[in-house]
Amino acid sequence: MADNKTQPTGQAVAEFIATTEPPAKREDARVLDRLFCQVTGFSPVMWGPSIIGYGRYHYRYDSGREGDFLATGFSPRTARHSIYIMPGYADYGDILTRLGKYRMGKSCLYVNKLADIDLDVLAELIRAGLRDLDKTWKVRPS
Repeated sequence: MADNKTQPTGQAVAEFIATTEPPAKREDARVLDRLFCQVTGFSPVMWGPSIIGYGRYHYRYDSGREGDFLATGFSPRTARHSIYIMPGYADYGDILTRLGKYRMGKSCLYVNKLADIDLDVLAELIRAGLRDLDKTWKVRPS
């Protein structure tokens, strides 16, 4: 079986954030980094070329596929931030109604700019995602 394409790298998170463009996304990335560090208690690690992850977990599916992946994190993409909550958002409707302006994928939340959302609600969502992920697969520091 193939390994995950997205793996931890040795790239420094602060250096990556410093190169984020445009400058408004860079400042948002700094705010998100502080928020994720505060909420998770984990130090950030780069996963692949553009994802900043906090914590990790080991999964093993019934199919036999297994591996490690980031527990939560974000990527400051040019068009919008991608925020990763690994269990997905299916059970978080009550939180999401209070979040603000976003789009949603299966385990990814898309936010154009942080001014569009309530950061306290995002913190609540991150905590809920980690709590639910830990029920299935043990979350540990990166």
